[in-house]
Amino acid sequence: MSSTAAIAPSAATARAPGGLGWMSLGLLAMLGAALIFLLWPQWLHNPDLSHGLFMPVIFGLLLHEARTSGPFRYLPATSRTASLIFISLLLGLLAVGVGGLYAVSLQWDHALVGFVLAGGFSLLLFAGLLSFATEGARLVPFNWSSLLAVGLWTLSAPIPPGMYNRLTVSLQLWVSENVVGMLHLLGIAAIRHGNIIELTRTSVGIEEACSGVRSLISCVFAGFFFSGCLVRRPWARAVIIGLAAPLALLMNFIRSLTLTLLANGGVDIRGRWHDLTGFAVLAITAALLGGLAVLLEHRGKEAATPPAAPATAPSGAARLQPLLAGGLAASVFLAAFFVLHTLFTPPLPQPPLPNLDAVLPASASGWQVITSDDLNRFKDVLQTDHFIQRTYIRRLANGTDLQITAYIAYWGPGQASPSLVATHTPDACWPGSGWESIAIPDRRETLQLDNREVAAAEHRLFRNNGFPQHVWFWHIYDRQPVRYLDPLSPRNLLKIAALYGFRRAGDQMFIRLSSNHPWADISHEPLVAEIFTHLQPLGL
Repeated sequence: MSSTAAIAPSAATARAPGGLGWMSLGLLAMLGAALIFLLWPQWLHNPDLSHGLFMPVIFGLLLHEARTSGPFRYLPATSRTASLIFISLLLGLLAVGVGGLYAVSLQWDHALVGFVLAGGFSLLLFAGLLSFATEGARLVPFNWSSLLAVGLWTLSAPIPPGMYNRLTVSLQLWVSENVVGMLHLLGIAAIRHGNIIELTRTSVGIEEACSGVRSLISCVFAGFFFSGCLVRRPWARAVIIGLAAPLALLMNFIRSLTLTLLANGGVDIRGRWHDLTGFAVLAITAALLGGLAVLLEHRGKEAATPPAAPATAPSGAARLQPLLAGGLAASVFLAAFFVLHTLFTPPLPQPPLPNLDAVLPASASGWQVITSDDLNRFKDVLQTDHFIQRTYIRRLANGTDLQITAYIAYWGPGQASPSLVATHTPDACWPGSGWESIAIPDRRETLQLDNREVAAAEHRLFRNNGFPQHVWFWHIYDRQPVRYLDPLSPRNLLKIAALYGFRRAGDQMFIRLSSNHPWADISHEPLVAEIFTHLQPLGL
Protein backbone atom coordinates (compact mmCIF):
# COMPACT_ATOMS: atom_id res chain seq x y z
CA MET A 1 0.00 0.00 0.00
CA SER A 2 1.13 3.56 -0.60
CA SER A 3 2.36 5.85 2.12
CA THR A 4 -0.16 8.12 3.82
CA ALA A 5 1.73 11.09 2.43
CA ALA A 6 0.02 10.48 -0.89
CA ILE A 7 -3.43 10.90 0.62
CA ALA A 8 -3.21 14.64 0.93
CA PRO A 9 -2.68 15.44 -2.78
CA SER A 10 -5.36 12.97 -3.83
CA ALA A 11 -7.86 14.37 -1.37
CA ALA A 12 -7.03 17.88 -2.51
CA THR A 13 -8.01 17.08 -6.09
CA ALA A 14 -11.44 15.71 -5.09
CA ARG A 15 -14.45 17.98 -5.34
CA ALA A 16 -17.45 17.99 -3.02
CA PRO A 17 -20.05 15.57 -4.45
CA GLY A 18 -22.92 18.05 -4.18
CA GLY A 19 -26.52 17.29 -3.26
CA LEU A 20 -27.23 14.74 -5.98
CA GLY A 21 -23.77 13.24 -5.55
CA TRP A 22 -24.36 12.66 -1.85
CA MET A 23 -27.76 11.20 -2.71
CA SER A 24 -26.14 8.76 -5.15
CA LEU A 25 -23.53 7.75 -2.58
CA GLY A 26 -26.30 7.18 -0.05
CA LEU A 27 -28.29 5.02 -2.47
CA LEU A 28 -25.20 2.97 -3.32
CA ALA A 29 -24.55 2.52 0.40
CA MET A 30 -28.14 1.31 0.88
CA LEU A 31 -27.85 -1.18 -1.97
CA GLY A 32 -24.47 -2.37 -0.70
CA ALA A 33 -25.79 -2.85 2.84
CA ALA A 34 -28.78 -4.80 1.48
CA LEU A 35 -26.48 -7.05 -0.58
CA ILE A 36 -24.22 -7.68 2.43
CA PHE A 37 -27.30 -8.55 4.51
CA LEU A 38 -28.43 -10.96 1.78
CA LEU A 39 -25.06 -12.67 1.32
CA TRP A 40 -23.93 -12.69 4.97
CA PRO A 41 -25.52 -16.09 5.81
CA GLN A 42 -23.87 -17.56 2.71
CA TRP A 43 -20.51 -16.11 3.73
CA LEU A 44 -20.89 -17.58 7.23
CA HIS A 45 -22.16 -21.05 6.35
CA ASN A 46 -20.94 -21.78 2.80
CA PRO A 47 -17.22 -22.67 2.93
CA ASP A 48 -16.91 -21.83 -0.80
CA LEU A 49 -17.76 -18.20 0.02
CA SER A 50 -15.97 -17.63 3.33
CA HIS A 51 -13.71 -15.08 1.62
CA GLY A 52 -16.82 -12.91 1.19
CA LEU A 53 -16.64 -12.00 4.88
CA PHE A 54 -13.68 -9.81 3.98
CA MET A 55 -15.32 -8.20 0.95
CA PRO A 56 -16.59 -5.01 2.68
CA VAL A 57 -13.10 -4.38 4.07
CA ILE A 58 -11.42 -5.27 0.77
CA PHE A 59 -13.77 -2.89 -1.02
CA GLY A 60 -12.57 -0.06 1.22
CA LEU A 61 -8.91 -1.05 0.87
CA LEU A 62 -9.11 -1.11 -2.92
CA LEU A 63 -10.79 2.31 -3.04
CA HIS A 64 -8.09 3.64 -0.71
CA GLU A 65 -5.42 2.15 -2.96
CA ALA A 66 -7.07 3.67 -6.03
CA ARG A 67 -7.16 7.14 -4.43
CA THR A 68 -3.62 7.10 -3.04
CA SER A 69 -1.47 5.04 -5.42
CA GLY A 70 -2.80 5.85 -8.84
CA PRO A 71 -2.51 5.95 -11.73
CA PHE A 72 -4.76 9.01 -11.45
CA ARG A 73 -6.86 8.82 -14.60
CA TYR A 74 -10.01 10.92 -14.84
CA LEU A 75 -12.65 10.74 -17.54
CA PRO A 76 -13.98 13.61 -19.62
CA ALA A 77 -17.65 14.37 -18.92
CA THR A 78 -18.68 13.78 -22.53
CA SER A 79 -21.71 12.22 -24.16
CA ARG A 80 -19.75 8.96 -24.47
CA THR A 81 -19.26 8.85 -20.68
CA ALA A 82 -22.94 9.64 -20.19
CA SER A 83 -23.87 6.81 -22.56
CA LEU A 84 -21.70 4.35 -20.62
CA ILE A 85 -23.32 5.46 -17.37
CA PHE A 86 -26.79 5.05 -18.90
CA ILE A 87 -26.00 1.56 -20.22
CA SER A 88 -24.52 0.46 -16.86
CA LEU A 89 -27.55 1.79 -15.00
CA LEU A 90 -29.93 0.10 -17.43
CA LEU A 91 -28.15 -3.26 -17.15
CA GLY A 92 -27.95 -2.90 -13.37
CA LEU A 93 -31.66 -2.11 -13.16
CA LEU A 94 -32.41 -5.11 -15.38
CA ALA A 95 -30.29 -7.34 -13.12
CA VAL A 96 -32.16 -6.10 -10.04
CA GLY A 97 -35.45 -6.90 -11.77
CA VAL A 98 -34.33 -10.36 -12.85
CA GLY A 99 -32.85 -11.06 -9.40
CA GLY A 100 -36.10 -9.97 -7.77
CA LEU A 101 -38.11 -12.22 -10.06
CA TYR A 102 -35.81 -15.11 -9.20
CA ALA A 103 -36.23 -14.28 -5.49
CA VAL A 104 -40.03 -14.37 -5.77
CA SER A 105 -39.95 -17.81 -7.35
CA LEU A 106 -36.78 -19.29 -5.80
CA GLN A 107 -36.49 -17.48 -2.43
CA TRP A 108 -33.86 -14.94 -1.50
CA ASP A 109 -31.22 -17.41 -0.31
CA HIS A 110 -31.00 -19.19 -3.68
CA ALA A 111 -27.55 -19.06 -5.29
CA LEU A 112 -28.83 -17.59 -8.54
CA VAL A 113 -30.51 -14.71 -6.70
CA GLY A 114 -27.30 -13.74 -4.92
CA PHE A 115 -25.24 -14.04 -8.10
CA VAL A 116 -27.57 -11.90 -10.23
CA LEU A 117 -28.01 -9.22 -7.56
CA ALA A 118 -24.25 -9.07 -6.91
CA GLY A 119 -23.72 -8.60 -10.65
CA GLY A 120 -26.38 -5.89 -10.69
CA PHE A 121 -24.72 -4.11 -7.77
CA SER A 122 -21.37 -4.21 -9.58
CA LEU A 123 -22.99 -2.64 -12.64
CA LEU A 124 -24.53 0.12 -10.53
CA LEU A 125 -21.19 0.66 -8.80
CA PHE A 126 -19.54 0.88 -12.22
CA ALA A 127 -22.00 3.61 -13.20
CA GLY A 128 -21.11 5.42 -9.97
CA LEU A 129 -17.39 5.01 -10.70
CA LEU A 130 -17.81 6.47 -14.19
CA SER A 131 -19.64 9.45 -12.72
CA PHE A 132 -17.31 10.12 -9.80
CA ALA A 133 -14.14 9.52 -11.86
CA THR A 134 -14.81 12.43 -14.22
CA GLU A 135 -12.69 15.54 -14.34
CA GLY A 136 -15.53 17.47 -12.74
CA ALA A 137 -15.90 15.13 -9.75
CA ARG A 138 -12.46 13.57 -9.10
CA LEU A 139 -13.81 11.64 -6.12
CA VAL A 140 -11.99 8.47 -7.18
CA PRO A 141 -9.69 7.86 -10.16
CA PHE A 142 -10.50 5.37 -12.91
CA ASN A 143 -7.81 2.72 -12.50
CA TRP A 144 -7.30 -1.01 -11.91
CA SER A 145 -7.85 -0.86 -8.14
CA SER A 146 -11.14 1.02 -8.44
CA LEU A 147 -12.34 -1.40 -11.13
CA LEU A 148 -11.51 -4.34 -8.85
CA ALA A 149 -13.42 -2.69 -6.00
CA VAL A 150 -16.44 -2.65 -8.30
CA GLY A 151 -16.06 -6.11 -9.85
CA LEU A 152 -14.98 -8.35 -6.97
CA TRP A 153 -18.52 -8.37 -5.55
CA THR A 154 -19.44 -10.94 -8.19
CA LEU A 155 -16.72 -13.32 -6.91
CA SER A 156 -18.19 -12.97 -3.41
CA ALA A 157 -21.58 -14.27 -4.54
CA PRO A 158 -22.57 -17.95 -4.92
CA ILE A 159 -22.08 -19.55 -8.33
CA PRO A 160 -25.32 -20.29 -10.25
CA PRO A 161 -26.36 -23.92 -9.66
CA GLY A 162 -25.91 -25.08 -13.25
CA MET A 163 -22.41 -23.67 -13.53
CA TYR A 164 -21.53 -24.88 -10.04
CA ASN A 165 -22.78 -28.40 -10.75
CA ARG A 166 -20.87 -28.69 -14.03
CA LEU A 167 -17.70 -27.23 -12.50
CA THR A 168 -17.91 -29.43 -9.41
CA VAL A 169 -18.55 -32.66 -11.30
CA SER A 170 -15.74 -31.91 -13.76
CA LEU A 171 -13.29 -31.18 -10.95
CA GLN A 172 -14.39 -34.25 -8.97
CA LEU A 173 -13.75 -36.52 -11.95
CA TRP A 174 -10.47 -34.78 -12.81
CA VAL A 175 -9.15 -35.04 -9.25
CA SER A 176 -10.24 -38.66 -8.77
CA GLU A 177 -8.78 -39.71 -12.15
CA ASN A 178 -5.40 -38.10 -11.47
CA VAL A 179 -5.25 -39.34 -7.87
CA VAL A 180 -5.81 -42.90 -9.12
CA GLY A 181 -3.09 -42.40 -11.74
CA MET A 182 -0.65 -41.23 -9.07
CA LEU A 183 -1.58 -44.14 -6.80
CA HIS A 184 -0.77 -46.56 -9.62
CA LEU A 185 2.61 -44.87 -10.07
CA LEU A 186 3.22 -45.43 -6.36
CA GLY A 187 2.28 -49.10 -6.69
CA ILE A 188 -1.01 -48.82 -4.79
CA ALA A 189 -4.00 -50.75 -6.14
CA ALA A 190 -7.00 -48.49 -6.77
CA ILE A 191 -10.08 -48.47 -8.99
CA ARG A 192 -12.20 -45.42 -9.83
CA HIS A 193 -16.01 -45.46 -10.15
CA GLY A 194 -17.02 -41.92 -11.04
CA ASN A 195 -15.82 -39.82 -8.12
CA ILE A 196 -15.36 -42.86 -5.83
CA ILE A 197 -11.87 -44.36 -5.41
CA GLU A 198 -11.89 -47.99 -4.28
CA LEU A 199 -8.80 -48.97 -2.32
CA THR A 200 -7.82 -52.37 -0.92
CA ARG A 201 -9.32 -51.81 2.52
CA THR A 202 -11.54 -48.75 2.11
CA SER A 203 -13.02 -46.30 -0.37
CA VAL A 204 -12.59 -42.53 -0.71
CA GLY A 205 -15.15 -40.23 -2.26
CA ILE A 206 -14.05 -36.99 -3.92
CA GLU A 207 -17.05 -35.00 -2.72
CA GLU A 208 -18.05 -31.42 -3.56
CA ALA A 209 -15.96 -30.07 -0.69
CA CYS A 210 -12.89 -31.89 -2.06
CA SER A 211 -13.44 -31.01 -5.71
CA GLY A 212 -11.35 -27.85 -5.48
CA VAL A 213 -14.14 -25.35 -6.13
CA ARG A 214 -13.59 -23.76 -2.71
CA SER A 215 -9.86 -23.19 -3.16
CA LEU A 216 -10.34 -22.22 -6.81
CA ILE A 217 -12.79 -19.41 -6.08
CA SER A 218 -10.97 -18.17 -2.99
CA CYS A 219 -7.57 -18.16 -4.69
CA VAL A 220 -8.82 -16.41 -7.82
CA PHE A 221 -10.41 -13.82 -5.51
CA ALA A 222 -7.11 -13.46 -3.63
CA GLY A 223 -5.18 -13.21 -6.90
CA PHE A 224 -7.30 -10.29 -8.08
CA PHE A 225 -7.04 -8.58 -4.70
CA PHE A 226 -3.25 -8.92 -4.59
CA SER A 227 -3.05 -7.60 -8.16
CA GLY A 228 -4.85 -4.45 -7.03
CA CYS A 229 -3.06 -3.85 -3.73
CA LEU A 230 0.42 -5.38 -3.92
CA VAL A 231 1.55 -4.86 -7.52
CA ARG A 232 1.22 -1.99 -9.98
CA ARG A 233 2.91 -3.13 -13.17
CA PRO A 234 0.49 -4.74 -15.69
CA TRP A 235 2.71 -7.75 -16.45
CA ALA A 236 3.06 -8.56 -12.73
CA ARG A 237 -0.70 -8.32 -12.28
CA ALA A 238 -1.21 -10.70 -15.20
CA VAL A 239 1.22 -13.20 -13.66
CA ILE A 240 -0.54 -13.14 -10.27
CA ILE A 241 -4.01 -13.53 -11.78
CA GLY A 242 -2.89 -16.17 -14.28
CA LEU A 243 -1.23 -18.33 -11.61
CA ALA A 244 -4.11 -18.21 -9.11
CA ALA A 245 -6.32 -20.90 -10.67
CA PRO A 246 -3.58 -23.43 -11.63
CA LEU A 247 -1.97 -23.07 -8.19
CA ALA A 248 -5.32 -23.67 -6.47
CA LEU A 249 -5.98 -26.81 -8.53
CA LEU A 250 -2.47 -28.15 -7.92
CA MET A 251 -2.70 -27.62 -4.16
CA ASN A 252 -6.12 -29.26 -3.99
CA PHE A 253 -4.79 -32.26 -5.95
CA ILE A 254 -1.96 -32.59 -3.42
CA ARG A 255 -4.51 -32.42 -0.61
CA SER A 256 -6.75 -35.12 -2.17
CA LEU A 257 -3.75 -37.38 -2.82
CA THR A 258 -2.56 -36.91 0.77
CA LEU A 259 -5.96 -37.78 2.21
CA THR A 260 -6.23 -40.84 -0.04
CA LEU A 261 -2.79 -42.08 1.04
CA LEU A 262 -3.76 -41.57 4.69
CA ALA A 263 -6.99 -43.51 4.14
CA ASN A 264 -5.06 -46.30 2.44
CA GLY A 265 -2.83 -46.44 5.51
CA GLY A 266 -5.81 -46.95 7.80
CA VAL A 267 -6.19 -43.36 9.03
CA ASP A 268 -9.72 -42.04 9.51
CA ILE A 269 -9.62 -38.92 7.31
CA ARG A 270 -13.06 -37.66 8.29
CA GLY A 271 -13.37 -34.65 10.54
CA ARG A 272 -10.02 -33.28 11.74
CA TRP A 273 -7.78 -34.43 8.86
CA HIS A 274 -10.32 -33.39 6.23
CA ASP A 275 -10.85 -29.90 7.65
CA LEU A 276 -7.22 -29.32 8.61
CA THR A 277 -5.91 -30.07 5.13
CA GLY A 278 -8.65 -27.92 3.59
CA PHE A 279 -7.72 -24.84 5.64
CA ALA A 280 -4.02 -25.54 5.11
CA VAL A 281 -4.46 -25.58 1.32
CA LEU A 282 -6.22 -22.21 1.37
CA ALA A 283 -3.66 -20.64 3.69
CA ILE A 284 -0.62 -21.96 1.82
CA THR A 285 -1.99 -21.01 -1.60
CA ALA A 286 -2.87 -17.48 -0.46
CA ALA A 287 0.56 -17.11 1.16
CA LEU A 288 2.31 -18.27 -2.02
CA LEU A 289 0.33 -15.79 -4.14
CA GLY A 290 0.93 -12.94 -1.70
CA GLY A 291 4.64 -13.73 -1.43
CA LEU A 292 4.99 -13.89 -5.20
CA ALA A 293 3.22 -10.54 -5.54
CA VAL A 294 5.67 -8.95 -3.11
CA LEU A 295 8.64 -10.42 -4.98
CA LEU A 296 7.38 -9.19 -8.35
CA GLU A 297 6.75 -5.64 -7.21
CA HIS A 298 9.57 -3.08 -6.95
CA ARG A 299 7.96 0.26 -6.30
CA GLY A 300 9.82 3.49 -6.59
CA LYS A 301 10.66 5.52 -3.51
CA GLU A 302 8.36 8.37 -4.46
CA ALA A 303 4.62 7.99 -4.28
CA ALA A 304 2.56 8.83 -7.32
CA THR A 305 1.14 12.33 -7.35
CA PRO A 306 -2.25 13.06 -8.91
CA PRO A 307 -2.43 15.69 -11.64
CA ALA A 308 -3.60 19.12 -10.69
CA ALA A 309 -7.33 19.68 -10.86
CA PRO A 310 -8.77 22.24 -13.27
CA ALA A 311 -9.60 25.54 -11.69
CA THR A 312 -13.30 25.06 -12.47
CA ALA A 313 -15.32 21.89 -12.90
CA PRO A 314 -16.08 21.03 -16.53
CA SER A 315 -19.67 21.95 -17.36
CA GLY A 316 -20.66 18.44 -18.45
CA ALA A 317 -19.95 16.89 -15.04
CA ALA A 318 -23.05 18.35 -13.40
CA ARG A 319 -25.30 16.76 -16.02
CA LEU A 320 -24.16 13.25 -15.10
CA GLN A 321 -25.34 13.42 -11.49
CA PRO A 322 -29.11 13.52 -12.18
CA LEU A 323 -28.71 10.52 -14.51
CA LEU A 324 -26.85 8.53 -11.85
CA ALA A 325 -29.17 9.51 -9.00
CA GLY A 326 -32.28 8.70 -11.05
CA GLY A 327 -31.02 5.26 -12.08
CA LEU A 328 -29.98 4.35 -8.55
CA ALA A 329 -33.30 5.55 -7.12
CA ALA A 330 -35.17 3.37 -9.65
CA SER A 331 -33.04 0.38 -8.61
CA VAL A 332 -33.78 0.93 -4.92
CA PHE A 333 -37.50 1.26 -5.66
CA LEU A 334 -37.53 -1.94 -7.73
CA ALA A 335 -35.64 -3.89 -5.06
CA ALA A 336 -38.04 -2.62 -2.38
CA PHE A 337 -41.01 -3.78 -4.49
CA PHE A 338 -39.76 -7.37 -4.57
CA VAL A 339 -38.81 -7.34 -0.88
CA LEU A 340 -42.27 -6.13 0.13
CA HIS A 341 -43.94 -8.66 -2.18
CA THR A 342 -42.06 -11.61 -0.69
CA LEU A 343 -42.14 -10.56 2.97
CA PHE A 344 -45.75 -9.44 3.21
CA THR A 345 -47.88 -12.14 1.60
CA PRO A 346 -51.07 -13.42 3.23
CA PRO A 347 -51.19 -17.07 4.30
CA LEU A 348 -52.85 -19.42 1.85
CA PRO A 349 -55.55 -21.97 2.69
CA GLN A 350 -54.08 -25.45 2.87
CA PRO A 351 -55.95 -28.39 1.33
CA PRO A 352 -55.99 -31.75 3.13
CA LEU A 353 -52.66 -33.55 2.89
CA PRO A 354 -52.73 -36.51 0.49
CA ASN A 355 -52.09 -39.87 2.11
CA LEU A 356 -48.78 -40.68 0.44
CA ASP A 357 -48.43 -43.89 2.40
CA ALA A 358 -51.59 -45.21 0.75
CA VAL A 359 -50.46 -44.24 -2.74
CA LEU A 360 -47.48 -46.61 -2.68
CA PRO A 361 -48.54 -50.13 -1.62
CA ALA A 362 -46.93 -51.25 1.64
CA SER A 363 -47.10 -54.85 0.46
CA ALA A 364 -47.41 -56.57 -2.91
CA SER A 365 -47.76 -60.24 -3.72
CA GLY A 366 -44.43 -61.73 -4.81
CA TRP A 367 -42.48 -58.55 -4.03
CA GLN A 368 -40.10 -57.67 -1.23
CA VAL A 369 -41.02 -54.15 -0.11
CA ILE A 370 -38.42 -51.82 1.48
CA THR A 371 -39.60 -48.45 2.84
CA SER A 372 -36.84 -45.84 3.14
CA ASP A 373 -36.61 -44.50 6.68
CA ASP A 374 -33.78 -41.97 6.23
CA LEU A 375 -35.50 -39.33 4.10
CA ASN A 376 -35.83 -36.88 7.00
CA ARG A 377 -32.20 -35.88 6.50
CA PHE A 378 -33.31 -34.13 3.30
CA LYS A 379 -36.25 -32.19 4.74
CA ASP A 380 -34.30 -28.95 5.23
CA VAL A 381 -33.04 -29.02 1.66
CA LEU A 382 -36.42 -30.00 0.20
CA GLN A 383 -38.34 -27.69 2.58
CA THR A 384 -40.93 -30.36 3.22
CA ASP A 385 -41.32 -33.42 5.42
CA HIS A 386 -44.12 -34.98 3.37
CA PHE A 387 -42.36 -37.64 1.31
CA ILE A 388 -42.15 -41.37 0.92
CA GLN A 389 -40.00 -43.83 -1.00
CA ARG A 390 -40.54 -47.55 -1.40
CA THR A 391 -38.45 -50.08 -3.29
CA TYR A 392 -39.98 -53.28 -4.66
CA ILE A 393 -37.77 -56.27 -5.53
CA ARG A 394 -38.81 -59.53 -7.19
CA ARG A 395 -36.67 -62.47 -8.33
CA LEU A 396 -37.13 -63.28 -12.05
CA ALA A 397 -37.09 -66.69 -13.67
CA ASN A 398 -33.58 -66.15 -15.01
CA GLY A 399 -32.25 -65.64 -11.48
CA THR A 400 -31.84 -61.84 -11.66
CA ASP A 401 -33.75 -59.25 -9.65
CA LEU A 402 -36.34 -56.81 -10.96
CA GLN A 403 -36.21 -53.60 -8.90
CA ILE A 404 -38.75 -50.77 -8.97
CA THR A 405 -38.42 -47.70 -6.74
CA ALA A 406 -41.18 -45.11 -6.33
CA TYR A 407 -40.71 -41.73 -4.63
CA ILE A 408 -43.25 -38.96 -3.95
CA ALA A 409 -42.73 -35.57 -2.26
CA TYR A 410 -45.54 -33.08 -1.54
CA TRP A 411 -45.59 -29.31 -0.92
CA GLY A 412 -48.67 -27.36 0.15
CA PRO A 413 -49.62 -24.02 -1.45
CA GLY A 414 -46.94 -21.41 -0.81
CA GLN A 415 -44.63 -23.90 0.90
CA ALA A 416 -42.08 -23.86 -1.92
CA SER A 417 -41.75 -22.22 -5.30
CA PRO A 418 -42.09 -24.28 -8.51
CA SER A 419 -38.51 -23.33 -9.36
CA LEU A 420 -37.26 -24.71 -6.04
CA VAL A 421 -39.12 -27.99 -6.54
CA ALA A 422 -37.73 -28.24 -10.08
CA THR A 423 -34.15 -28.02 -8.81
CA HIS A 424 -34.39 -31.31 -6.88
CA THR A 425 -34.33 -33.67 -9.85
CA PRO A 426 -32.07 -36.61 -10.73
CA ASP A 427 -30.29 -34.32 -13.20
CA ALA A 428 -29.09 -32.17 -10.31
CA CYS A 429 -28.78 -34.69 -7.48
CA TRP A 430 -27.50 -37.97 -8.93
CA PRO A 431 -24.33 -37.00 -10.84
CA GLY A 432 -21.36 -36.55 -8.55
CA SER A 433 -22.63 -39.15 -6.06
CA GLY A 434 -21.36 -42.16 -7.95
CA TRP A 435 -24.04 -42.18 -10.69
CA GLU A 436 -22.94 -41.61 -14.28
CA SER A 437 -25.47 -40.08 -16.68
CA ILE A 438 -25.84 -42.13 -19.88
CA ALA A 439 -26.95 -40.39 -23.07
CA ILE A 440 -30.29 -41.60 -24.48
CA PRO A 441 -31.98 -40.59 -27.74
CA ASP A 442 -35.23 -39.32 -26.21
CA ARG A 443 -35.25 -37.67 -22.78
CA ARG A 444 -39.03 -37.20 -22.81
CA GLU A 445 -41.23 -40.29 -23.06
CA THR A 446 -44.97 -40.95 -23.13
CA LEU A 447 -45.59 -44.07 -21.06
CA GLN A 448 -48.20 -46.65 -21.99
CA LEU A 449 -50.01 -48.81 -19.46
CA ASP A 450 -52.33 -51.68 -20.31
CA ASN A 451 -55.43 -49.55 -19.86
CA ARG A 452 -54.31 -45.95 -20.42
CA GLU A 453 -51.59 -43.50 -21.37
CA VAL A 454 -49.66 -41.65 -18.67
CA ALA A 455 -48.65 -38.00 -19.00
CA ALA A 456 -45.30 -37.55 -20.72
CA ALA A 457 -42.42 -38.17 -18.34
CA GLU A 458 -38.81 -37.04 -18.24
CA HIS A 459 -36.67 -40.11 -18.88
CA ARG A 460 -33.06 -40.49 -17.77
CA LEU A 461 -30.59 -43.37 -17.63
CA PHE A 462 -27.86 -43.62 -14.99
CA ARG A 463 -25.27 -46.25 -14.20
CA ASN A 464 -23.33 -46.87 -11.00
CA ASN A 465 -20.62 -49.53 -10.95
CA GLY A 466 -22.34 -51.34 -13.82
CA PHE A 467 -25.81 -51.19 -12.23
CA PRO A 468 -28.31 -49.40 -14.55
CA GLN A 469 -31.19 -47.25 -13.40
CA HIS A 470 -33.93 -46.00 -15.71
CA VAL A 471 -35.59 -42.96 -14.16
CA TRP A 472 -38.93 -41.36 -15.02
CA PHE A 473 -40.13 -38.27 -13.17
CA TRP A 474 -42.93 -35.69 -13.18
CA HIS A 475 -43.50 -32.29 -11.56
CA ILE A 476 -47.16 -31.69 -10.63
CA TYR A 477 -48.42 -28.14 -9.94
CA ASP A 478 -52.03 -27.62 -8.84
CA ARG A 479 -52.77 -31.25 -9.84
CA GLN A 480 -51.49 -30.67 -13.40
CA PRO A 481 -48.19 -31.90 -14.88
CA VAL A 482 -45.71 -29.07 -15.51
CA ARG A 483 -43.50 -29.16 -18.59
CA TYR A 484 -40.00 -29.77 -17.32
CA LEU A 485 -37.37 -27.10 -17.92
CA ASP A 486 -33.77 -27.74 -16.91
CA PRO A 487 -33.48 -25.96 -13.53
CA LEU A 488 -29.70 -25.68 -13.89
CA SER A 489 -30.18 -23.23 -16.76
CA PRO A 490 -30.65 -19.60 -15.66
CA ARG A 491 -32.66 -18.97 -18.83
CA ASN A 492 -35.05 -21.81 -18.03
CA LEU A 493 -35.31 -20.71 -14.41
CA LEU A 494 -36.31 -17.28 -15.65
CA LYS A 495 -39.05 -18.90 -17.76
CA ILE A 496 -40.29 -20.79 -14.71
CA ALA A 497 -40.15 -17.61 -12.67
CA ALA A 498 -42.13 -15.71 -15.31
CA LEU A 499 -44.78 -18.46 -15.41
CA TYR A 500 -45.08 -19.24 -11.70
CA GLY A 501 -43.21 -16.50 -9.84
CA PHE A 502 -46.31 -14.70 -8.58
CA ARG A 503 -48.52 -17.80 -8.38
CA ARG A 504 -48.62 -19.46 -4.98
CA ALA A 505 -52.08 -21.02 -4.70
CA GLY A 506 -51.28 -24.46 -6.13
CA ASP A 507 -49.90 -27.42 -4.22
CA GLN A 508 -47.05 -29.41 -5.78
CA MET A 509 -45.71 -32.92 -6.04
CA PHE A 510 -42.55 -34.46 -7.40
CA ILE A 511 -42.99 -38.06 -8.51
CA ARG A 512 -40.15 -40.36 -9.51
CA LEU A 513 -40.20 -43.97 -10.68
CA SER A 514 -36.95 -45.83 -11.31
CA SER A 515 -36.02 -49.37 -12.25
CA ASN A 516 -33.09 -51.47 -13.36
CA HIS A 517 -35.21 -52.51 -16.37
CA PRO A 518 -36.64 -50.36 -19.21
CA TRP A 519 -40.29 -49.35 -19.31
CA ALA A 520 -41.24 -52.15 -21.72
CA ASP A 521 -40.25 -54.71 -19.06
CA ILE A 522 -42.28 -53.19 -16.20
CA SER A 523 -45.30 -51.58 -17.91
CA HIS A 524 -47.40 -54.79 -17.68
CA GLU A 525 -46.67 -55.37 -14.00
CA PRO A 526 -49.87 -55.19 -11.86
CA LEU A 527 -47.85 -53.35 -9.18
CA VAL A 528 -47.02 -50.53 -11.61
CA ALA A 529 -50.66 -50.29 -12.71
CA GLU A 530 -51.77 -50.06 -9.06
CA ILE A 531 -49.30 -47.27 -8.30
CA PHE A 532 -50.44 -45.18 -11.27
CA THR A 533 -54.11 -45.80 -10.42
CA HIS A 534 -53.45 -44.25 -6.99
CA LEU A 535 -51.54 -41.37 -8.61
CA GLN A 536 -54.28 -40.50 -11.08
CA PRO A 537 -56.42 -38.45 -8.62
CA LEU A 538 -53.29 -36.49 -7.66
CA GLY A 539 -52.81 -35.20 -11.20
CA LEU A 540 -50.84 -37.88 -12.99
